[in-house]
Parts: sequence; structure tokens; C-alpha cells
Amino acid sequence: MINGDKIRAGRTAQHMTQQQLADELHVTVQAVSQWENNKTQPDSDKLLHLARILGITTDDLLDETVEDGQFWELSDRVFSEKNMYSKMRTFAQAEGLKQVFKALPYMRDAHFGQTRYPVRGSSVRVPYIIHPLLMACQAHALGIRDDTVLTVILLHDVCEDCGILPEDLPFSEEVRTAVALLTKDEKRFSELGKEKALEEYYRKIRTNKTAMIVKCIDRCNNISDMALCFSPEKMRRYILETEEYIIPILDYIKEHYMEYNSAVYLLKYQMRSMMETQKVMLMKLI
Repeated sequence: MINGDKIRAGRTAQHMTQQQLADELHVTVQAVSQWENNKTQPDSDKLLHLARILGITTDDLLDETVEDGQFWELSDRVFSEKNMYSKMRTFAQAEGLKQVFKALPYMRDAHFGQTRYPVRGSSVRVPYIIHPLLMACQAHALGIRDDTVLTVILLHDVCEDCGILPEDLPFSEEVRTAVALLTKDEKRFSELGKEKALEEYYRKIRTNKTAMIVKCIDRCNNISDMALCFSPEKMRRYILETEEYIIPILDYIKEHYMEYNSAVYLLKYQMRSMMETQKVMLMKLI
């Protein structure tokens, strides 16, 4: 039996109204309302499409009696952004990372008011800076202590998301160059189409050591939590893009930059293991 509460929770997580869900399934809004209130059940031929729209499996829709602890409340963050900010600030002071020390408040101010996607079933939107801060802490834990690399990690989205031009960044030329390479040019995507623009984008990234390692850490971070907020189709596209472009970049870094060998090993393991797990999840939706 399909649980109407799960339909409602999935619809809310996708920010859809009952009317929008009804339109997607070619049913009436009254039908959706009755499903969510457990008055009627969706037709069996609608279940797969319904699950895909909600970003869950058909099994997830079932009203099952389960042992305590089988379902968990999803966490909207792994670490506190305040603690990570303080940690990176302490590292910057102790290790003489002058640009990192300057980039922390610059990044915080640039992303002020911006938030990440909420996790499924939640309306809470965490501050966007949790993403670059988590990347910076991850990189530092991997043994990356380079001032330029950590600064680019903190700033990698400020141009693409905050309307700041790379040449206007008050940081070194090396930082500005790497951030510019990591910033997607929407005009080029419109001119060339997504496939050719992506090829060009990644080809340019491969000309710069800093841009390469930052992009790989960025992708690892996004893959680690994409099951919490991405639709199944977006997850599928992300996995394909990662296998086509990011994994080869990791292999290139390993071959040409020995100082990143340990980082590459751990990043590749994390990405590969997460993608294989997510492939299993996606197969259940087919």
C-alpha cells in the first residue's frame, strides 16, 4: 500500500504544488490530494513515474512496518560552518597562509545570503559557504597546505555565483587565473551547446595544476551529498560527466604531480565508491 504522507513529503522536498505534480502525471489535482490523504491509491502504471518525479524509489512509497532505526532523519550538514571557518582561520594564522586569511571574510561576504539545496524532506537551506569551507578543510586534511590552492578553493564559486569578475579579485595572478578557469562561461554554453562547451571547459582546466586539483575536490564534495538533494536524472548526468572528465583529470594529476598522489588516491576512492553506490540506487528507479 502506498503511503500518502510519503507522496506529500517527496512533493514538498521537490518544491512542487499538488497541481504541478498532477500535471506531470496527467491526473487531476483532486486525485493527488486523495493520494496524500490516503483516501485512494495511485494506479500501478503511475507509480514508476511518480517515484522518479519525487526522486525516490517505488519501494520508498510503500507503507511498511519496519524495525526502529531503519529510517533516519537526514542531516543537512556534516560539520558546522562556524567551526570550519574558525578552523581554517587558525590554520591560516599558524601556517602563514596570507591569502587564505584574506579569502575567508571575502568569500563569506560574497556569498552572504546564498544557500545550498535543502535535503530531501526538509525546507532548511544551509548557508552556501558550507561548501567551500568543507572543501578547504578536506584539502587541508589531505595534506594540501598551498596558500594558492586553498585560496582558490575558498573563492572558486564567487565569480560564477556572485557576479564578480576574475580580474577584479584582490588576490594573486595565480589565484585569479585558476578561478577564471573554474568559472563556467554561460555565454559559451549558449553558443556551443552543453556538450562542446563542457569539452572546452575541462580542456582549459587541464592546463592549470591548481584548477585541476580544486575541480576534483569540488566534484568529490558534490558527489558525496548529491543523493540528498539531486533528482535521479541530475545524479545520472553528474556521474556520467565525472567518469568522462574528472576521473581522467585525477589520473593526469597522479602521473604528473607526485605531491598530490595521496590526495588523488583518496579522492578517487571516495568518488568511485559513492558513484557505484548511487548507480545501485538509480537502477532501482528503472
